[in-house]
Amino acid sequence: MTEHARLSARIAAIAESATLKVDAKAKALQAEGRPVISYAAGEPDFATPDYIVEAALAATRDPKNYRYTPAAGLPELREAVAAKTLRDSGLEVSAGQVVVTNGGKQAVYQAFQVLLDDGDEVLVPTPYWTTYPEAIKLAGGRQVDVFAGADQGYLVTVEQLEAARTERTKVLLFVSPSNPTGAVYAPEQVEAIGEWALEHGIWVVSDEIYQNLTYADEVDGVPPRAVSIVEAVPGLANQTILVNGVAKTYAMTGWRLGWMVGPADVIKGAANLQSHLSSNVSNISQRAGIAALTGPQDAVEEMRRAFDRRRRTIVAELSKIDGVSVPVPQGAFYVYPDVSGLLGRSWGGATPTTSLELADLMLEQADVAAVPGEAFGPSGYLRFSYALGDGPLLEGIERLQRLFA
Repeated sequence: MTEHARLSARIAAIAESATLKVDAKAKALQAEGRPVISYAAGEPDFATPDYIVEAALAATRDPKNYRYTPAAGLPELREAVAAKTLRDSGLEVSAGQVVVTNGGKQAVYQAFQVLLDDGDEVLVPTPYWTTYPEAIKLAGGRQVDVFAGADQGYLVTVEQLEAARTERTKVLLFVSPSNPTGAVYAPEQVEAIGEWALEHGIWVVSDEIYQNLTYADEVDGVPPRAVSIVEAVPGLANQTILVNGVAKTYAMTGWRLGWMVGPADVIKGAANLQSHLSSNVSNISQRAGIAALTGPQDAVEEMRRAFDRRRRTIVAELSKIDGVSVPVPQGAFYVYPDVSGLLGRSWGGATPTTSLELADLMLEQADVAAVPGEAFGPSGYLRFSYALGDGPLLEGIERLQRLFA
């Protein structure tokens, strides 16, 4: 029996998550005693806030959480998500327009499953998160990259989107703040893109997982906001799916709790899919999610300020390396420098010509792990997560400064 006969064609075509692959390699080297500093994983280094953990502990002692619950989510959590959507995305929805998922990845997967038929095209601003292409592919869709480089601040324009649109275009993927770049669209840019999508009847899948992690010059102590596309263009709500979750904002990556919000008919389809795919999310995680969304937000603000401090540090230190161009990220917890100026030059006896080769060189010669641009689109870039301690963050960049001196 051949290899392809053993696996279905669609599963054999899936690529492993590049970010998780690099992070796993870094952890394996650390286990062998190597002093590797990893900027690979998009995971806050903070503990989940105590009040959320306490809510989960209480839930473990309540027998009602030991049973199946509605596949679309606990009614109380769906209400809390609806309230958050109004508060942070400016969109009033009912609890019936919410499906609670096993993390944001499942929400992304289900969004494309309910919207795409074979051959439908999805416009994907590039660089993009590694999971989007595989989720689109598994739904039978065709990804159409729309690239914006460092010279554009990684922000695509309406003109670029229009140039990529065809009669098969059904969905626009919109991500602000962005993984991997940390780019945040200005309100007027969001409005222009939203009006364009509305005019052409294009669905929008808007990933808002980082919406509460934004940074810039604050006004009166208030951080800037990432304006939701449905807030900028309310008329777009009937052709938009919002995906979100607690992982990044509340340091809850391992709790596996996300959600999707959208028009009632689409959400009903997603709920039907989930009823066969996974049924309900763990009730313990759901109870923790209720506490996260409805409880005090002081710990969230403390983490955001720490990320902001680290953001400023990593931008300043990477900018000291000749050949590295560092657009300043305004959101999430990633920096995405253009490292093309380091390619084709000799470093420690090696001459990398791609960012993949450069990342391998950094790991081997400096014990520093970052994810190469090939994981997110074109070569020539590296993604660094600054969701790690201040000390390791600075030490790792200092190693690179010595390597590339």
